[in-house]
Amino acid sequence: MVPDGGSGTGDRAGTGGETADEGAALLDDLHAAIGRYVVLPSGEALTAVTLWVAASHIQPALQHAPRLTVVGPTKGCGKSRVLDVLHETVSRPMMTVNTSPAVVFRIIGEDPPTLLVDEADTIFGPKAGDKEDLRGLLNAGHQRNRPAWRISGPEHKPTAFPTFAMAALAGIGDLPDTIMDRAVVLRMQKRKPGEKVAPFRSRHSVPELNALRDRLAAWLTPLRGTAHRLVPPMPVEDRAADTWEPLVIVADLAGGHWPVQARAACLAMTRNEVVHDEQTTLKTRLLRDIRRVFEHQGDTEALRSHDLLAALVQDAEAPWGEYGTKGLNAYHLANLLRDFGISPANHRFENGRQAKAYARNQFLDAWARYCPDPAQPAPAANEATLARRAQGKPPAPPSGTLPIGPPGGPAGPRSTR
Repeated sequence: MVPDGGSGTGDRAGTGGETADEGAALLDDLHAAIGRYVVLPSGEALTAVTLWVAASHIQPALQHAPRLTVVGPTKGCGKSRVLDVLHETVSRPMMTVNTSPAVVFRIIGEDPPTLLVDEADTIFGPKAGDKEDLRGLLNAGHQRNRPAWRISGPEHKPTAFPTFAMAALAGIGDLPDTIMDRAVVLRMQKRKPGEKVAPFRSRHSVPELNALRDRLAAWLTPLRGTAHRLVPPMPVEDRAADTWEPLVIVADLAGGHWPVQARAACLAMTRNEVVHDEQTTLKTRLLRDIRRVFEHQGDTEALRSHDLLAALVQDAEAPWGEYGTKGLNAYHLANLLRDFGISPANHRFENGRQAKAYARNQFLDAWARYCPDPAQPAPAANEATLARRAQGKPPAPPSGTLPIGPPGGPAGPRSTR
């Protein structure tokens, strides 16, 4: 249920709290505080984090609970520090690194916590194991009225557990599309020499950030009714609009420069993700084309960099002849393959000569992950699967579903791995 709040920008937000007219100054203070402790990828990213934190204080008024994904290519990019700052500023923070899914299910309600998930890559990776319930909750909880049904209590009654809650997820590498498509994405990098941040010390940092959190609550909690009624004009459409609308609502409540700044950040960051997706698609195309070159060469052990480039550029149906200004070159090729852990090395060929080359076995893992060969036969079904088919039983649910069962307890058949 959404509490009523002030309907005008000049209404007092609570005893000793901010007026709505003072919201812009409060967001400025939060923006400055976050920027002291973390180096974010861009000014737009800092704007987005500021608004995301503020939006957590009006969650009961929202239709969508945007995710904030904090991803980086390696350790040491500042992902955990972002979560430290969020923990002291968002509404009702709940860290879920080692939290039981049963606890999370029971805590989420009409006024949900803000979930903060570190090492999120382990939840969605191949070693997720018993974290399937939490993975399913994170997938479902972006939109209101998507409960998880469980058999619960001594009478074994079907019970609907709410899943709706804002969540920040930090991890190495991209998370699944089901999360990234519903998220404000922060692509963190290691700090460059000269980029300084204030040390995060509990005795100094926590009181400062908690004071900002309390000011946000005093300003925004009484305005939840107003926020619920707002339908702000958005610069994007569809799912991107669903994700960014709560942030724009906060900016419009604050006024000042924030409405324009929020929409500019929305456009810049969504466009950046479109470009990133296009690059990812291009890299997958490159992997497929390289596999084809190796096949045409009889799956030789290695190919000279020069010969591989020549074969790629000569393919009239591929984009490599027009890549860059003069076509794909050795630098481009190495740069595109770097994220897959593939690089050229000296290789001695049968004629005794050495040359820079790409070994075929370097590509095997990337081919299997990103562009599996459809011509390869499917793995044979195990005995349990064959038995289910013979008895007419349905297959096990895919990973990431919300199986029926008591939270944290037995949850029906698990997906085979």
